[in-house]
Amino acid sequence: MSSYGGSPAPEPAPAPAPASPKPAKKKREGAKMTDKQKADLKKHMEKMKEDGMSGSEMKSHRMKLMSRMRKDPKMTAKKAHKDLMG
Repeated sequence: MSSYGGSPAPEPAPAPAPASPKPAKKKREGAKMTDKQKADLKKHMEKMKEDGMSGSEMKSHRMKLMSRMRKDPKMTAKKAHKDLMG
């Protein structure tokens, strides 16, 4: 008898494990700024630009102000700046 001398077919590679789904971002309640706050912030940032603040400093400063202003809908950019800078 003649036997086939070939090797068995290779097994298929296991499928990669599915990536774990990213957790959904939590939405903040009341995290929206009013139109007045947005206008105040824009005006404040223009003043900071005129005073010579660099781009990276402005971005950091704006983010910090926005964080404070979102927490309190009645807070203005001026109050947030004073709170931030002391």
